[in-house]
Amino acid sequence: ICSLLAPCDRPPRVSERVPHRQSVRLGRTMKLPCPVEGDPPPLIMWTKDGRNIHSGWTRFRVLQHALRIKEVETEDAGTYICKATNGFGSVNVNYTLIVVGKSLVKDVLTDSWVRPRFTQPSKMRKRVIARPVGSSVRLKCTASGNPRPDIVWLKDSRPLVDEHSRAGGEEGKKKRWTLSLKNLTPEQSGKYTCHVSNRAGEINATYKVEVIQRTNSKPILTGTHPVNTTVDYGGTTSFQCKVRSDVKPVIQWLKRVEPGDEDKFNSTIEVGDHRFVVLPTGEVWSRPDGSYLNKLLITRAKEEDAGMYICLGANTMGYSFRSAYLTVLPDLKPQINSIPMATSPSLPWPVIIGIPAGVAFILGTALLWFCRSKRTCSSSTPSSSALPAAQRLSATSRERACAGLPPQPASGDKDCLSYEEYVAHQQLLLAQGGSGLAPKVYPKIYTDIHTHTHSHVDGKVHQHQHIHYQC
Repeated sequence: ICSLLAPCDRPPRVSERVPHRQSVRLGRTMKLPCPVEGDPPPLIMWTKDGRNIHSGWTRFRVLQHALRIKEVETEDAGTYICKATNGFGSVNVNYTLIVVGKSLVKDVLTDSWVRPRFTQPSKMRKRVIARPVGSSVRLKCTASGNPRPDIVWLKDSRPLVDEHSRAGGEEGKKKRWTLSLKNLTPEQSGKYTCHVSNRAGEINATYKVEVIQRTNSKPILTGTHPVNTTVDYGGTTSFQCKVRSDVKPVIQWLKRVEPGDEDKFNSTIEVGDHRFVVLPTGEVWSRPDGSYLNKLLITRAKEEDAGMYICLGANTMGYSFRSAYLTVLPDLKPQINSIPMATSPSLPWPVIIGIPAGVAFILGTALLWFCRSKRTCSSSTPSSSALPAAQRLSATSRERACAGLPPQPASGDKDCLSYEEYVAHQQLLLAQGGSGLAPKVYPKIYTDIHTHTHSHVDGKVHQHQHIHYQC
């Protein structure tokens, strides 16, 4: 659910069980898995016996979820730790690597001795090596034969005695195939020869080591890094910087501040015509060739992370720098969500359909009530033709009644006057002596009473009576 709706932001965890004790034969390729996962994806770091494994370890390659070791040597045995870290925690995967030496090479068919041979000739191709003062170098002469051959190291044709040659027991046997020279000095320049022999024969290999005297100069950025990089929105990427210096340099990462964004940062520095912000710097690793390496890690990349980055290497003699650009691809999630928002209505469908239907219902009900009211009003005044002949005034009587009265305004529902007005007017005329008119004879008054019942829209019901008078 988290992966579909929103990131869960969880610490790294081991996704599957692995055997912590691993073994590999000498000269083979070994791959140590690191099955971890997390959100955001964790940063993987490998160590061997407490030392960080970096790109300077040429036979070691850190993969996305594993460590690969090519042409395993006896010195590669030890404790390996894969440490996965993100902003919410870390987890370790530990290994103990055992390097198994090749069995004695013996010709089974003839049961004869086999003279020594080098088992890793590809690592012995570079025989002339130049290193600056204070750096280190390793010379390899791994060999096999039957019986197991012995090895002796010579410097300028003289036996070389060091801590590896003096080491006794199994530890000395593991390390004697590789000669390690650390903290080189000019006096260590010369020819180093490994003499390998057994009862069947002997072989030799000679390396020329040149220790270069350091000169006081400003650092030099070697290789092609940092290089332009593109990363997905929310992804993880890194820049690396390799600096060669006589003394350990200070390596600093800077990011160019775009015009108008100066107020977003507490402090900036000016380099040339631009201003830069100083970024946090991680550990500076010392490489065997005398150079120094540093990496800048960028996690959960955002749009504001895009721009120019500079690696600055400095010492007491000066500084050197190199720039690279980071491109952050657009975030696709807002675009995906904005499509339905543009076409979807602001109200639910039932509301949209219900409002016009309700209005139409109210208008229809009001119109029906209005029509029924008009029909009731019209039917409440019966026409003269609907009355019996005995109840109708003769046309002559009506004309006489109207002739004796003053003119009245025309009405759509009355021919002349109401009965009450007519009787009142006749009584007035009688009281005045007729005003010259002949006395009138009034017939018996006829009364017709009937009841009407009305039902209203709001549920109310009422009744009223109609009384009709006829002369």
